[in-house]
Amino acid sequence: MNETNPTPSQTRLQSSALGGLRVIDFTHFIAGPMATMILADAGADVIKVEKPKGDDQRYFAPAEPSLDGQGASFLWANRNKRSITLDLKTDAGRAIAQALVRDADVVVENFTSRVMAQYGLDHETLSRDNPGLIYCSVSAFGRTGELADRAGFDTIMQAESGFMSLTGYADRDGVRTGPAVMDMACAMMASNAILIALAARHRTGQGQHVDVPLFDTGVLMTGFMTAQYLFSGKVPQRNGNVSNDAVPSGVFPTADLPIFITCTSTSLFRRLFIDVLKMPEVGDDPEMQRIDGRLAQRERVIDILNRVFATDTRENWLLRLDQAKVPAGAVRTLPEALESREMKARGLVTQVPHPTAGSVPNVALPLHFSGTPVVPPVAAPLLGQHTDEVLREVLGYSQAKIAELRAAGVLGLT
Repeated sequence: MNETNPTPSQTRLQSSALGGLRVIDFTHFIAGPMATMILADAGADVIKVEKPKGDDQRYFAPAEPSLDGQGASFLWANRNKRSITLDLKTDAGRAIAQALVRDADVVVENFTSRVMAQYGLDHETLSRDNPGLIYCSVSAFGRTGELADRAGFDTIMQAESGFMSLTGYADRDGVRTGPAVMDMACAMMASNAILIALAARHRTGQGQHVDVPLFDTGVLMTGFMTAQYLFSGKVPQRNGNVSNDAVPSGVFPTADLPIFITCTSTSLFRRLFIDVLKMPEVGDDPEMQRIDGRLAQRERVIDILNRVFATDTRENWLLRLDQAKVPAGAVRTLPEALESREMKARGLVTQVPHPTAGSVPNVALPLHFSGTPVVPPVAAPLLGQHTDEVLREVLGYSQAKIAELRAAGVLGLT
């Protein structure tokens, strides 16, 4: 942990799980920023180093007038951080970045290895002055080997990992998921990797380089289907909302709105047909007592459910299914989900103050600790909002020195 005295910005973080930990964040777009946001939510002092024009994610459409024309997606992945702008193409800008790292615990970056080495911000260079440094690279195809400098994005990883081939319907090409699942999964893997490396440092006293590639994450996200293929040689088929491994599983229309049901075991299948649908002739059918038997009769089961569920409303069916402990849920639009009882019960969406918008929506992490709760959310920073504060508090620069750097263009236009 960083042993320097806490700054005013850190004081509120000291009772948190990662209070006192300093992270220098050179990331942009989604995977890297979300990884550091997880650390920030747990109380780490995350200093986001941005180029003078800022992280490109700030300008993703649609632009929000109340955010000075910036996009909401930046807010989503950058709360609880401090922003400093540096022109790393200048000697002074690089010197400031290196000074920030000298006493830091963690560096996270998602540029190419060539870029970080060019600026003297690669692991080999920085670890000479800070051997306890945890240096995390969120890369496309890894930091070593022939693909080390190849760029990649979420959708490319969905395509090349085979993930996209598993999603969609059999009568058309595979489709990408709407949300950026590879970026988000990679962010979670990166934050886990950083915490693992910190735990190792606690034992050994030594830092290390951690590499978390998007492609490797993409392969992981194909799940057990990869293991099934490696064992059997049988290529998994796209079945839309129908499962390859469970019957019934999928979307079923009711008299008004659709529901989703998943029966992954014989006991659930029997509860559905005997307790909910009052059809023991199906629930007790000897051929239906094994998964392979149900898979063989998938179409028969689906036809029965489509016919029976159409006789009553979604609300009534969900009540009966819940009483029988059969997993089921409403198929909702995003607005419906945000207004749902479950969303309100969990308190996942709140409003937090923002310097230009007054307040902005905030979506919480699914992390709940009894002893070290996540810190109260602070909206993602304006571009360069904390430049003066960080230079004063962390590096001890005078206001005159900061003004000199700003006049020389080292700190951008903020």
